[in-house]
Amino acid sequence: MQEKPAWTMNGFLGILLIAGLLVVTILNLIQQQFIIGITCLVVAITLGSGITLVQPNQSQVVIFLGKYMGSIRREGIVVTVPFSIRKTISLRVRNFNSNRLKVNDVNGNPIEIAAVIVFKVVDSAKAVFDVDRYEQFVEIQSETAIRAVATKYPYDTFSDAELTLRGNAEEVSNELTKELQARLNVAGVQVIETRLTHLAYSTEIAQAMLQRQQASAIIAARKQIVEGAVGMVQDAIHQLESNGAMELDDERRVAMANNLLVSIVSDHGTTPVVNTGSLYQ
Repeated sequence: MQEKPAWTMNGFLGILLIAGLLVVTILNLIQQQFIIGITCLVVAITLGSGITLVQPNQSQVVIFLGKYMGSIRREGIVVTVPFSIRKTISLRVRNFNSNRLKVNDVNGNPIEIAAVIVFKVVDSAKAVFDVDRYEQFVEIQSETAIRAVATKYPYDTFSDAELTLRGNAEEVSNELTKELQARLNVAGVQVIETRLTHLAYSTEIAQAMLQRQQASAIIAARKQIVEGAVGMVQDAIHQLESNGAMELDDERRVAMANNLLVSIVSDHGTTPVVNTGSLYQ
């Protein structure tokens, strides 16, 4: 189905025409001109059955004898196909908050996820005839799309090599919008925006995953500290030797590197030990 404009007449002009036909009907009945009077009355009733009111950002889907006659988007009062059925479809922007869904991320970890979907109907014919109850269709397809996107990414990672649900909300929202739009095209619905409103590990593994995150964070921090410490030690030894402040053999160089690394990497403040003798004694 494809939306098309229905036949319409200006509502105020139609009301004036109906009023004129009623006046002619009364005058002809008074003059006992029954054929003309009844004909005018039938025409007036026929036109009156087509009077409909369209509010702003709404569409009236016109159906006559089971056939789609078109849609009315012009706001105000209009006269359309007589004796037709008109279904009101809202074209306004709406929000849909999904339920909290329990799914597995790409690593198999159970997580809880929810999103808000901002959408509107852009084709009233598809919304009425191509799907059954398009509001429910949007809800079900939204949850399906959320599940599909959540299984593509890990919840979190300590490297920047891949996208994550927690660290790349903008990219995940864009992916969810594309996924959902592809599913809702059949219903004549346009997805304006999607945003994650809830994201957390499932309750049964939340504590374990928190410990795992803390351990991974400590490992990543330690790795960065060690890499920085090695560079600092190399720079310190190089400056001491290049300035001619001292000459270090291999053993002294190793001892100084060991002392500097302990001082830099240690969690607690180091206590220096003064050696008043020779290193080789």
